[in-house]
Order: sequence, then C-alpha cells, then structure tokens
Amino acid sequence: MSTGTNTTPQSLVEQALAATTADDCVVVVRDQTSANLRWAGNTLTTNGVMHGLSVTVVSFVGEATASVTGSATTQAQVTDLVGKADAAARAASPAEDRNPLLTPADAPAGAGADWDDAPEPTDIHVYDVFAPALGEAFGRAQAGDRILYGFVNHEVTTTYLGSTTGLRLRHVQPTGHYGCTGKNTALTESAWVGGATRDFTDVDAVAIDAEVAQRLAWGRRRVDLPAGRYDTILPPSAVADVMIDAYWYAGARTAWEGQSVYSRRPTGTRIGERITAPGVHLFSDPAHPGLECAPFAVATSSGDESSVYDNGLPLGRTDWIRDGELTALLQTRHTAALTGQPTTPAIDNLVLEVDAGAGSIDDLVAGTERGLLLTCLWYIREVDPQSLLLTGLTRDGVYLVEGGEITGSVNNFRWNESPIDLLRRSTHASATVPSFSREWGDDYFSRTATPALRVPDFNMSSVSQAM
Repeated sequence: MSTGTNTTPQSLVEQALAATTADDCVVVVRDQTSANLRWAGNTLTTNGVMHGLSVTVVSFVGEATASVTGSATTQAQVTDLVGKADAAARAASPAEDRNPLLTPADAPAGAGADWDDAPEPTDIHVYDVFAPALGEAFGRAQAGDRILYGFVNHEVTTTYLGSTTGLRLRHVQPTGHYGCTGKNTALTESAWVGGATRDFTDVDAVAIDAEVAQRLAWGRRRVDLPAGRYDTILPPSAVADVMIDAYWYAGARTAWEGQSVYSRRPTGTRIGERITAPGVHLFSDPAHPGLECAPFAVATSSGDESSVYDNGLPLGRTDWIRDGELTALLQTRHTAALTGQPTTPAIDNLVLEVDAGAGSIDDLVAGTERGLLLTCLWYIREVDPQSLLLTGLTRDGVYLVEGGEITGSVNNFRWNESPIDLLRRSTHASATVPSFSREWGDDYFSRTATPALRVPDFNMSSVSQAM
C-alpha cells in the first residue's frame, strides 16, 4: 500500500488537523509493515510481506468527543474521516472522561524530535539468518522422524500522533514472535516451542528443533493421571499466559466499583494491601531492556482503562505489585480522580520478578520429587472476577517429574486457578527471563518477562482429551 509520491504519514496528520471544524482534534497515523514465514511437514509453505496504514481522527466538540478509524492513504480520504468524526462528536453526549488535552509542555522530554523521520519498515530480509537455519532444522527433523509446523512474524509499526494543541509525537515499535510445533510421525505426541523477539537476530531455528526433539523424546513414555492437585512447574510461557490476565483485569474503575479481585468492598480498591507473597514484584516500564515500548499514551477510543483525552501522556515505570503489595491499577486521569490515586495508564509490557528467584527451569525440575512440568496454557477464560479465577487447558506437553528428572509425558488437563493466588502459593521461582504468552502473544501482548514458578498444589480440575 502506498501513500503516494508526496504523501507522508506526517502530511496526513497535518491535513486532518487543518481540515477539522471541531474545537480540537487528535490524529493518530500508524504505518505498519510485516513479514512472515509459515511451514508445515518440514517444508516452507508460504511467505509474505504486507504494508498497511491506518488513520484515527478524534474530534472534540464542547464536552463531547468521537473517533473514526479507517484506511486512508490520500488527503481526500483523510478529509472524509475528519468530516465523519466531527459530525459524530457534534451528535455525541458529553464525555464522562473529559480532561484538558495535553500540550507539548506535557509530553515526555525530547519527544517529537524525530517527527520528520520516515516510517521504519521491515522486510523478508529480517530472516536472512533464520531462514537458512530453518532449512537445516527441517533436515534434522526429517532424519529424526519429527514433523515440524510453525510460523514466524515480524512487524514494525511507526506511530505518528498530532493534535491541535501542538503535540507531534512519533514512536517506532518492532514486534516479532516465533512458534514451532513438532509431532512424531505417528502423530501421537506434540511439543511446542515459542518466543518473542525484536529482530530475529536472537532466534536459532536449529536450537528450536533441538528443544522440540527433547520434548518429544520425553513423551516416549506415556503415563495417564487423574484430575487432582499436583506439584506443578509453570515455565515462563505459562506464567506469562496468566499474568497478562492479572494485568488486563486490573482496571481501577472496575475495582473501585467492587467488581474485581482488586476491590475493597463495597467501594474502593485494595491499593496498599498485601495481595501476594512478600518478594513478588509486577511492573511495567517502557524502557525495560528488550521490552521497550511507547513512552507516551496512545488512545484511539475511551474506556475504563484508556481515555482519548490522555493522548501523549508520559509513561514511566509503574509498579503494580511491589513486595507483594498492590501499589497501582490501570488509571486514566478520569478514574484517578474517582479513586484518589495517581494516574497510571496502561503500558505495553509486563515484568514479573520474585526476590528469591534464581537459576533456571532445569533447577526447579531438579528440586521436584514428583510433579508436573507444563509447556503452555490455552483457551483461558475468566470464571469469577471477584477472585480472578481462570480456567483453561494445558497444551502440547505435560511432563511427569520423578526424582528430579523428567520421566515421561502425561495427559492434558483442564485447570482452575487465580494468578493472584498463584503468586501467593508458589514456593519456588527461577530467574526472570524474556517470555512469550502462547495464548495472548500472537495478536495482543508479546512483551513480557517472567520466571518459571513452582506451585505445590496446582488445581488440575479434570482430564482433557486435547492433545
């Protein structure tokens, strides 16, 4: 998709701001390119590069606001979006979350200095090292009677945010992930390996196949176990699966209204209370090494956890849980006024650290007399918001640990657990490492760092027939 010879994302922002007849306007333009590879049966099947550009116009008229998003690559298309947003704002009811729009003086220090820079793209060359190694992995898998299936994707999104109050902000976000499922030739065992990356320079296809091979080898011995509570090791991927839910459900307004695990009923939040074991820290930081993300808020619509009035708000490290104590919830300026707490907007990464965490997942296995090692979780759904009880299934590898060694694979389970309760009951943690949620990382939230956790009584509520 092209924006034309003389049309740039910046010019689309300026065109929209010049065309609006509203009292104020915020424009967000996102230029995104992506490159992907897909394989099945030890053969590369497809590859592709895509380019897209989206424009969101947020119009403010009096006490009302409205936003319209569309694919616009010409000034005429942008003007049309502006007209629709202006008209919708004039017809809208007063906005509950209204606040003064931010100005350049409110933005992060130095923000906007790169405004004139062109969008940064990705292309298929991001796989120049990975792709040849993938071919080698196919050969190894074929020789070892393994079948590999998988997908890698890399995208770069350049965001331009401008407003009638003078904001001009730009941010470049690289995002990548990989996932590979291996099966034996009888298709009776499967194993998965996946992760996140910024540029694929740290992803080794041969090492991925070696890990798949090891996991399939563990599955040569099969043990069927009943439902029950088991001493269970959750690897960083599975910890990320449930910690993202703990983060997403941490809206301050929902808690204030008594509807979440973070509520002090009948009205209020549990900020200031110890909700997990001591030594547990859950935080977000736009500058965290390897998980860097936008240092300012970008909101294309308003809700309980975001506000279009907060566009451009500076973001810094926010401790959600510090030493086991709930210290912050997802707050817009509007909800912060309701709860009497500081404004703490959502940030696009999440880190879990445990003071006593050390070593690797292998060390947790070595210290377990009898228990289970999971791979990842999926089909996760909320059961009870008051306790944040979640349910889901295990997937692509549940392994039996005996005497500190992995001795076989077991059947899958349905599980029922609360991530907050897991942080209270876990007895051992590894060091925190970059992780990837298989459930949420592909499409929604890929920037996480978590430890492996050992939980002595993880609730496997029923046996699942899923492979």
